Amino acid sequence: MSGAALAVVVVVVFFLALYLLQRYGDLWKQQRLVLFGTLLSWYLCFLIVFILPLDVSMAVYNQCNSNIANTTTATPTNPSSRSEANLSPFPSMSPPGKCEEPWTYIPNDTLEVFWRVVYWTSQFLTWLLLPFMQSYARSGAFSVVGKIKTALIENALYYGSYLLIFIALLIYVAVQLKWKLTLADLQTIGITAANTWGLFLLVLLLGYGLVEIPRSYWLSSSHNYVLSKSYFKVAKMATEKAEADEKLADVMEEVAGIHASVRQNHFLRKYVDIILTKCPTKYQEEMGINVEISRVDQNAPPTKRVLVKLHEKVVSAVQRHNQTQVQWSILLEQAFHLEDVAKSRNSSLRHFTHSFPLAHRGWIRRFIYTPTVEWFWECVLRQGLCRLLAVLLCLLSAAVIWSECTFFSTHPVLSLFAVFIQLAEKWYNYHCIEMVCFVGILFMCVCVYSTVFRIRFFNYYYLVPHHQTDAYSLLFSGMLFCRLTPPLCLNFLGMIHMDSAISHKNRVQTSYTSIMGSMQLLSFISDGFYIYYPMLVLLLCFATYYNLGSRCLNRLGFHQYITDDDLISDLVDEGRELIKRERRKRQRAEDGENRRWAWRERYGVDGATGRNRAGYTELKDNQKEPVTKIKKSAVTFTRRNEKADEQQTGLLQEDSSDDESPNRRSTAGSYLTLSPPVKGVFDDV
Repeated sequence: MSGAALAVVVVVVFFLALYLLQRYGDLWKQQRLVLFGTLLSWYLCFLIVFILPLDVSMAVYNQCNSNIANTTTATPTNPSSRSEANLSPFPSMSPPGKCEEPWTYIPNDTLEVFWRVVYWTSQFLTWLLLPFMQSYARSGAFSVVGKIKTALIENALYYGSYLLIFIALLIYVAVQLKWKLTLADLQTIGITAANTWGLFLLVLLLGYGLVEIPRSYWLSSSHNYVLSKSYFKVAKMATEKAEADEKLADVMEEVAGIHASVRQNHFLRKYVDIILTKCPTKYQEEMGINVEISRVDQNAPPTKRVLVKLHEKVVSAVQRHNQTQVQWSILLEQAFHLEDVAKSRNSSLRHFTHSFPLAHRGWIRRFIYTPTVEWFWECVLRQGLCRLLAVLLCLLSAAVIWSECTFFSTHPVLSLFAVFIQLAEKWYNYHCIEMVCFVGILFMCVCVYSTVFRIRFFNYYYLVPHHQTDAYSLLFSGMLFCRLTPPLCLNFLGMIHMDSAISHKNRVQTSYTSIMGSMQLLSFISDGFYIYYPMLVLLLCFATYYNLGSRCLNRLGFHQYITDDDLISDLVDEGRELIKRERRKRQRAEDGENRRWAWRERYGVDGATGRNRAGYTELKDNQKEPVTKIKKSAVTFTRRNEKADEQQTGLLQEDSSDDESPNRRSTAGSYLTLSPPVKGVFDDV
């Protein structure tokens, strides 16, 4: 299977990155360069994670060949050394005459070329291209040259700060080596500086994810907790939605003023038209009507710089408004579903009932995920599976925390992942080696990457699902992935004692480690920072367990869900009332639609009445003009019997009081009102 495993992983990882990009970004509306840069950065980072276990198995295979070569040339061992080997805690199996190739065998030259291309491409993206594309995508300039100029100015300080850090490290190493530096040494200094920055952020994100992911699955098994948190999110999103609407209205008012002050023959008019195309349709119509009514220029025409700033504000306000609208709808659906789950759990029928019928019911819901199956999943199985998964993830978190704090010890070996790898290496069990490496590094990546997807820096960085993430946040996530993945892999190789710079073992290195170069040029980093700084993950885990970060954010005014806080309890109650109001509003709309449908079924088929849905809505919108039409057709109504007249008049009167009076539904499908008849335009029909 030479190269086949690598090809399969490359294809699978590409579709994984494409799926995530489709979930968070908009493949049809966002800029192609933004999508390409984000997809490439995510794809390369995921490749590093999935290919590293194959590299570890190849290192074990190369070590086996090296042991055979050393055995043939070495002298026979004396009995004392043989007895010492028998006392080893891990009894060694003598290497076979010929090492068996792993089933995922990849030539060493292929791996080295692959790592060089992947690593340096990802570093070029994260340090040069993606920051420039961020400023370019966020710029409000109207031309390509203007966007490029803005991006260069914004990134000048960014690039200058990193250049100063690199120069400081360069001077330190040059003094140590008495100014004898080669090109390989410069390359190693750059890699070390990038990995040091990434490791600093990696430990912070890893400490949060190691606790929060198992805890989130355990708490999700409690239906009351999930429902209360959903109410909290609804109340918080209602505030954000109101703020977004207010900000959009303010920006549109500013646009309307500039739209009225710039005439059609002005040289800045083309820029104003570009801004108008970014505004919502209803605001464009209002601006057109207002300009036609009043053409008085009250303000002087703005400058081009003002229009550039306004263009940036319009794009940001419209994007935030769309995000809150979509998130509000999603939260409402989640809250309605959780309330339906609570009702179904208390019901004696083993049948899941939705408050509102689903708009789309595919063949999966009709034949596989039936209401009975849904009831068993939501009310019986889901709680137990979530708790079982939480226990397994908790064990993995404990193993990672222990290994992070003890991987520096090589005699005895205390790191659990190193113990498993060495046991499998004694028997040359490549399947076990790759499985342990894959599970360990995949869990660490999930802890780190999920934190990247969850964190939010105000409204500047926020990954929103359902195609609502802006270009700036997508590119920023790609930058974080490219900076976090290389130090994450190096940290994992140190945990399994495959990095000689940390374990100080004389053994065959992985191809990935050989690309990183020798860290001994910066001994205070390789022997100090890389070993002792990861131990801080234990303190961060304790801080996350006791919600110290969430409590600090609450004190600062950024509300986080905490069960023992009075203000959070008030927000939960507010969210519950909002859900009740939205449920009543949706129920009234559904009942009104059902009444209109029943009216059409009963009277719309008879052509003598001349009524249809369009005519019905006309009666509701304009009450004066249709009166004459109704009187003209009164002869048709008199031909009916008195009972039919009373039924039709009562039905039409009931709809006019739909929002004011309570109604009930009879068993025959017709709607009866509990309020007295309302006198209106139909009294003389």
